Amino acid sequence: MVSETPKITVDAVTILNGKVVLIRRKNPPYQGMFALPGGFVEIGETTENAVLRELNEETGLSAEIVKLLGVYSDPNRDPRGHTISVCYLLIGHGIPTADTDAKEIGIFDITDIPELAFDHNKIINQSREDIYGVLSKM
Repeated sequence: MVSETPKITVDAVTILNGKVVLIRRKNPPYQGMFALPGGFVEIGETTENAVLRELNEETGLSAEIVKLLGVYSDPNRDPRGHTISVCYLLIGHGIPTADTDAKEIGIFDITDIPELAFDHNKIINQSREDIYGVLSKM
């Protein structure tokens, strides 16, 4: 018997030039909505490498990880099935360019975040103190 377990994902709360980087989703679920860059962790990959890879694949940005923000595990957070997301705060570098799952890149002031896909508004809201801490040092 094969046991079913949740899939592991990563999400990147990325600060670039004092603003938050979001992607507009190219594919379902939540096609056309903004979301944090992120995706599934591959077999043999650390979550740290996965978040940097996903950010680069979707936005073309490189980044440094500032800190782990939290783990989000609500079984209903993704309509495709139970996923657990490991979320990181990053400082991005480069010029963003939409690629892979991203239709376009959005750069938003922390006070002007739109309605996001999944539970990404919750992630940003719970991370505001950490985000403001990074912004205060820029």
